[in-house]
Amino acid sequence: MIIVLIVVGFFVLRGCSQDEVGDVSLGLFTTQDIKLNMLKDPIVTGVTCHVASIEADLSFSDPSDSAIACRQTGPITTDMIAEIDKSKSGDVVFKKSKSIFFKTMKIRRVYDPENQTLMYVSYSTKETSGSFKHSLSTVPLWGTDAYQMTKEVAAKQEPTEKVL
Repeated sequence: MIIVLIVVGFFVLRGCSQDEVGDVSLGLFTTQDIKLNMLKDPIVTGVTCHVASIEADLSFSDPSDSAIACRQTGPITTDMIAEIDKSKSGDVVFKKSKSIFFKTMKIRRVYDPENQTLMYVSYSTKETSGSFKHSLSTVPLWGTDAYQMTKEVAAKQEPTEKVL
């Protein structure tokens, strides 16, 4: 009886995620659901990501598939961009255990300076069926306070004089 209460309590608490914004059932005869979670970037607070992933109750391991969509939902400033990791591997901004066997879903922010774009990649840390599952979303800085106009772009925008 105690084991049953522990298992039921685990699944009840697991469903009480503060960042969960949706839960889509995959059918009456399955224990798998698509969970929709919201994530605010902790440094670039003007970016919100929504992640869809499968959670399989009564299983020791959730599937590795996930989808991510990130959008600008507030101001993005030069101070925020100055604070982020600009290395090629970027920062892990979110992680969630997907298995008791060391599988984790991570979301990493990577900055593309040439295109002035933030890239958010969602990926599984464990190989599944011969590949590592991943999904990508981008947030361009164009139109934000953080956008830095390059000399080439500025030159193209300057009006040219016509000599008659």
